[in-house]
Amino acid sequence: MAAAVRLLPVVTFMLMSCFPDTSSSRRDVLELGDADFDYLATEHETMLVKFYAPWCGHCKKLAPEFERAATRLKGSVQLAKVDCTSNSETCGRFGVSGYPSLKIFRYGRDSSPYDGPRTADGIHHYMMKQTGPDSVHLKTEDDLQTFINHFDASIVGVFSAFESSGLSEFLKAAALLRDQFRFAHTTNLQLGQGYGTHSESILLFRPPRLSSQFEDSVVVFKDHMTIGSLRRFIRDHIYGLCPHMTLENQDRLKVRDLLTVYYDLDYQHNIRGSNYWRNRVMKVVTKYSGRGLIFSVANKKDFLSELVEDFGLGTSDGGEMPFVTIRTKLGHKYAMREEFTRDGQSLQRFLENFFSDRLKRYVKSEPAPERNHGSVKLVVAETFDDIVNDPDKDVLIQFFSPSCPHCKKLEPVYRELADMLFPDPGITIAKMNAVDNDVPLGYDVQGFPTIYFAPVGRKNEPIRYQGSRELKDFVKFLKREASHNFIISRSKDEL
Repeated sequence: MAAAVRLLPVVTFMLMSCFPDTSSSRRDVLELGDADFDYLATEHETMLVKFYAPWCGHCKKLAPEFERAATRLKGSVQLAKVDCTSNSETCGRFGVSGYPSLKIFRYGRDSSPYDGPRTADGIHHYMMKQTGPDSVHLKTEDDLQTFINHFDASIVGVFSAFESSGLSEFLKAAALLRDQFRFAHTTNLQLGQGYGTHSESILLFRPPRLSSQFEDSVVVFKDHMTIGSLRRFIRDHIYGLCPHMTLENQDRLKVRDLLTVYYDLDYQHNIRGSNYWRNRVMKVVTKYSGRGLIFSVANKKDFLSELVEDFGLGTSDGGEMPFVTIRTKLGHKYAMREEFTRDGQSLQRFLENFFSDRLKRYVKSEPAPERNHGSVKLVVAETFDDIVNDPDKDVLIQFFSPSCPHCKKLEPVYRELADMLFPDPGITIAKMNAVDNDVPLGYDVQGFPTIYFAPVGRKNEPIRYQGSRELKDFVKFLKREASHNFIISRSKDEL
């Protein structure tokens, strides 16, 4: 019995050690309210505050990620939360209108909204960029080399004195753009001389890992210094001929027509191997710069789900060879199906075909149905133009998901509508599975079901249906929007 008693503390300790202690991560998130927000917030140089409501589903989903990020950022950035159901004064003062709302504060002052990722890794990466001054003061050559030897690009202002008007404007720009780019400044003109400048100047240093014989690693800003001109300079030069696209910068690259070469890229552990393929890409793209297409390389593993979903890439397709895609700002997609050759000839042929408009667009589509004679026409991506964009027919198109309960509830009403209008050859009632088919441009489908009307003569301006999903409401809408007086199979009095 005594032995059993002696073992009890050990067993208890072992049982306790099996369960992670989540209370510590919760304690790393500071709880603030109406009574203490101003007092406690001013103690922190940089603080990320989550305004939430306990009943909010999105808030509950964010909570564990926010807590893990708080633990990782401890000592660098304080994370805090405010329950808006019991602290309405504070939430109202900062304009909180939805949950969760995340805002960045500096010494208690509302600095900017947080618009970064909502994962622990994403919050950590984003907020680490928010620490410290807007622009780092460099005094020596060692300071400069340490600053520019970084994974991201660096913008360095070289000025003659702290009183320089150029430095004042530079610091204003740094305050506005610090969440996107890294800034530093110096009043030691000698630091710029090694880069061909002997007076006040601004230097853009591309990341050392992307150094290449095909472009300069340093670009000098030569325009008159204003916030707008500096912003344009950074936008036009920071990425160079072929940037490394990441999960963090992809949104800024995808605003233009973009070619991306995906492969086993790893700049953390294999810089030489990563640049092997990038250099072969750059050798080709130097011939096509200035033609409206920008180029990038990316880690295939980071974007594998997107490649499978948007380009039909199998998880084992391509092996170790790069996989090439083009995605235009209009949403058109192209994939290079020829194997990437080391001499770059396959990539060059792909580009020539793109610029000559000889490439076939990639469209994710289910097979067209062999029989499609029902009153509700089934549309797939490959038949969308033939059915929905038929110039002689008004078309009501429902975008649905096979697993959506609201779509299943709508089904009998939608079919009854189609049966009623079936005698009219000038109108089509259709539906498309928006999960397994690409949705065309002009149709904003964020949830299911989403319904649009594409009338004769205005196929490029589809009208979103936002009424009730009752039969009489659909008929009322169609009477108002249709290009003709349609034929129905029942008396108007019945409606």
